[in-house]
Amino acid sequence: MTGNYNQVKAMLAITKGSLKATFRSPSAVLFSIGFPLIFILVFGFIGNGGGYSMKVVMDKNSDTTNPVYHVLNNISSLKFQSKSDEEIKEDLEKGRLTAVIFIEKTNQQIAPYHIQLKSSEAVSPQNIAMLKQIIESVVSSINKKAFPNTPTIATINNDVVKIPGRIYRTIDFILPGQLGFSLLSAGVFGVAFLFFNLRQQLVLKRFYATPIRRSYIILGETLSRVIFQLMTAIIIIGIGNVAFHFTLVHGFVTFLEIMALSFLALLVFMGFGFIVSGLAKNENTIPPFANLFTLPQFLLAGTFFSIDNFPTWLQPLCKILPLTHFNNAMRSIAFEGANLIDVWKEILILAVWGIVVYAVAVKTFKWE
Repeated sequence: MTGNYNQVKAMLAITKGSLKATFRSPSAVLFSIGFPLIFILVFGFIGNGGGYSMKVVMDKNSDTTNPVYHVLNNISSLKFQSKSDEEIKEDLEKGRLTAVIFIEKTNQQIAPYHIQLKSSEAVSPQNIAMLKQIIESVVSSINKKAFPNTPTIATINNDVVKIPGRIYRTIDFILPGQLGFSLLSAGVFGVAFLFFNLRQQLVLKRFYATPIRRSYIILGETLSRVIFQLMTAIIIIGIGNVAFHFTLVHGFVTFLEIMALSFLALLVFMGFGFIVSGLAKNENTIPPFANLFTLPQFLLAGTFFSIDNFPTWLQPLCKILPLTHFNNAMRSIAFEGANLIDVWKEILILAVWGIVVYAVAVKTFKWE
């Protein structure tokens, strides 16, 4: 009888039962779909702006001997980049740069310098306005201190030169972070509580009385979580795209690449859940253990704003976190039109995290 037992059929039966139980769990639906959708709706209704980076480039033909340049170069909120003309054009079109600043010497006493900004439609208008305010404040400050007898040291062209580019909305930044948060929460909390309860209620022990192998038990339960969470990913992306015009550059192809990336990330995050379920002594210890993995990533992985806004000493820690690399890869695929091969570094780091996490999970996971 054992030889004729269909392990795959038994695994799928476990998957079906576990999936039904997940859909009947209000907390699972709330954390996986409810909370992320609330954030998406809030930020989606706030407006269509949303660039977070204040990266700028100084035009190579600019006069860099003037005091305006030196003050701007020392402002921490402006991160000056050094790039080739092709890279600058590409970054402007994809919203990676806020603007190119051109400072030209005019040889006029009324205004010795003229400042022109070059940006694109992919950059948030709020960011451009903020940059102009910063420059105007610098010019005003220099006028008062060093040039009291001059009307102004520099004039700023109010008409920003713009090149074509995709319109960058708040949702294009927020949705990847919320999808990552949903995958992380479900992978850690969902798996941790699931397998802990299966042990406590002796369900796993009852499975031992059947011919099904242990590996198929794990696969069956895991598959149900994967199916449920990928369904929530479809809902989140669908609402973001239909209701708030979340960018999918290549349409359905981009969607499929995002789903493949989500599948990989979910597998990695579930490894943390296996570790927590093995370490927890009772249900009350699961949330503290799980929050050790989820809370730092939720706060530091670029969920709500770019990690460039963090202090320099903290950014290396942010760049280690697996959720950071998922968020970066998804934003590159969805808005910039990258494919899975283009984000191979992020995928490699996620894979390394997966190997490490499951190596620990094997050591800590308990069947009884």
